[in-house]
Amino acid sequence: MKEHPVRWAGQDGKALSHNENEVGRMMEICNACRYCEGFCAVFPAMSRRLEFGKADIHYLANLCHNCGACLHACQYAPPHEFGVNVPQAMAKVRVQTYSDFAWPAPLGKLYERNGLTVAMAAAACLALFLVLAAGINGGLLHEPLQGNFYAIFPHNTLALMFGSVFMLAILALGIGVTRFWRNVSPGEASGEAIAEAAGNALKLKYLDGGHGKGCNDESDKFTLRRRRFHHFTFYGFMLCFAATSVATLYHYFLDLHAPYPFFSLPVLLGTAGGMGLIIGPVGLLWLNLKRDPAQGDVAQRPMDRGFIVLLLLISVTGLLLLGLRDTRLMGLLLAVHLGVVMALFLTLPYGKFAHGIYRSAALLKWSIEKRQPSKLQVGAD
Repeated sequence: MKEHPVRWAGQDGKALSHNENEVGRMMEICNACRYCEGFCAVFPAMSRRLEFGKADIHYLANLCHNCGACLHACQYAPPHEFGVNVPQAMAKVRVQTYSDFAWPAPLGKLYERNGLTVAMAAAACLALFLVLAAGINGGLLHEPLQGNFYAIFPHNTLALMFGSVFMLAILALGIGVTRFWRNVSPGEASGEAIAEAAGNALKLKYLDGGHGKGCNDESDKFTLRRRRFHHFTFYGFMLCFAATSVATLYHYFLDLHAPYPFFSLPVLLGTAGGMGLIIGPVGLLWLNLKRDPAQGDVAQRPMDRGFIVLLLLISVTGLLLLGLRDTRLMGLLLAVHLGVVMALFLTLPYGKFAHGIYRSAALLKWSIEKRQPSKLQVGAD
């Protein structure tokens, strides 16, 4: 007789997957113990519930920052027969939410299964396409053009290509997080709740383990490395985005066209961002390679590494392009850099980037929820 796994339904009546069942089981154990109640937002949010439906599990999974502190503190962690490993269970559900709420859904499934392969293949194919396009236009190896990128690819062509892809990525992310938001039923957000959630997201508050000492990586030793490398990555990305935004304002509103000198604001912002996007991703890749497998879902590592490598390639090719923009190699480097950037845009809604958006939404729900009276009136509110 063939055996089938039992799939229970939460109090909201929706059938739970195996991974969701595991989170629900562990949360019931944690709810009885509450030793980790002060570690992060997950546990006080958990204590407001006695049962865990699908929406609750999705919310708690995205609220978890995978710092690992609760795993080493837990008396029921493996090899105990209860087998409580909250970071790993939450990670498995978290990636499921990216796929479940993704739009279009088939692309979410594809990236979930082949993160590194898809990211690298997309970058290679797009870079090759742009290299061939530059070669056809006679711009692959050329006389120095004083850094004039638009002599290789016209400005309007680049604006149309990248603007379309970027807006598609924003649309897909927006639809996905809207579905998630409606699913978890957050309630009305006050200005105070929004400010607190934004501060927690920007500071990466819960990557300090809840006690300020940091995460656990390869052992039970606390370290702030993961939080700092995330800060380099996030703010490096934001500086690069700011550089592009300022250059857009220069072009359309001030009639100042590229190439810009090194000490101009767009170039300085882009250079600082590029350096952050080397330090951060290199550090995160190093931590990803050495982190204890029990601290997360090993199956997600290709997705994690695909995103990290894309960010690293963008920064390296961008800085090389800046340094060699007055040489014969500019056309080749420009095509490669733009191909990697477009690959990142195409995969943004279906990979690791999504975790920042969903986690910010979960943090906002927690800021709203903690200001509401508890329906249980037990434990910490």
